[in-house]
Amino acid sequence: MTTTVAATPELIFQTLLAHQQSAALRTAIELDVFTAIAAGATTAPAIAKACNASERGIRMVCDFLTVIGFLEKTGGAYRLTPTSAMFLDRKSPAYLGSIADFLTTPDLTKNFAHLTATVRRGTIEADQNTVSEENPIWENFARAMVPMMYPAAQEIADILAVASAGPIRVLDIAAGHGMFGIAIAQQSPQAEIVAVDWPGVLRVASEHAAKMGVAARHRKIEGDAFKVDYGRGYHLALVTNFLHHFDVAACTGLLKKVAAALEPGGRVAVLEFVPNEDRVSPPMPAMFVMNMLAGTAAGDAFTLSELRGMLEAAGFGGITARQLHGPEKLIVGTR
Repeated sequence: MTTTVAATPELIFQTLLAHQQSAALRTAIELDVFTAIAAGATTAPAIAKACNASERGIRMVCDFLTVIGFLEKTGGAYRLTPTSAMFLDRKSPAYLGSIADFLTTPDLTKNFAHLTATVRRGTIEADQNTVSEENPIWENFARAMVPMMYPAAQEIADILAVASAGPIRVLDIAAGHGMFGIAIAQQSPQAEIVAVDWPGVLRVASEHAAKMGVAARHRKIEGDAFKVDYGRGYHLALVTNFLHHFDVAACTGLLKKVAAALEPGGRVAVLEFVPNEDRVSPPMPAMFVMNMLAGTAAGDAFTLSELRGMLEAAGFGGITARQLHGPEKLIVGTR
């Protein structure tokens, strides 16, 4: 017996109106709604007072957030879900609210208004390129994304076993916030980190290194990672969330340059959103491809076989891959 599922337009409406969910969540983060509820303001009047907002506006946005799963409501009282309590209460040590400053910035979202034309061309216009020289969005990224990336940075440092590695020179390509190199420096008191990125971004990374007590072992090479001289004698190179911005040829060329900077036996650690070979699973790594379509000239969400091919073409062997606790994979190769 065949069961027929009736077709409905619900998914169409949900998808076309998805921008409302982003806006509601960002508004609640900006007003500290979740923090107010965690502190005991559970009704619309109480939350409105705590957040210096209108009761009408708070009631509507809180009801909406309840519908989409960020709050629960009983009678007239709201309470946090486990996810909201852990990640959206500003007083939580796992607070992630700052990532909205980057993920919903108009500098990124504006490119999706031109997506139809991008798909027709197969690439973006020059002014849509998120990896254009010294694009200020990456300073925003470096400040906003620390809470999300620091746990992954600590996990990578554990996997690479840097604490027992002795003296180690680490090349941190497109360092951004600097967390990947900083986590290694924290675990290994004999590690020296050399971070490569645009000057404005490296200023942020340096601030983070100072706050985390490793500034004396954290230095900078300012400029384009494809053009600057890295020097030689590194034991480990970090290429984190960078390759997806470029095509296979550019990535392979960069990895060859990285290999030349490493000592024999040195390792490269690549962090990426890696979809399965079918390119439609798992959901988050597979969906990441839209960011590359809308904001890069030739970037992609590369499969593991593609990444392995780039590394092998650049001279790396002994390639291993490991799924982190989050949505990304760590791929390690040895020169």
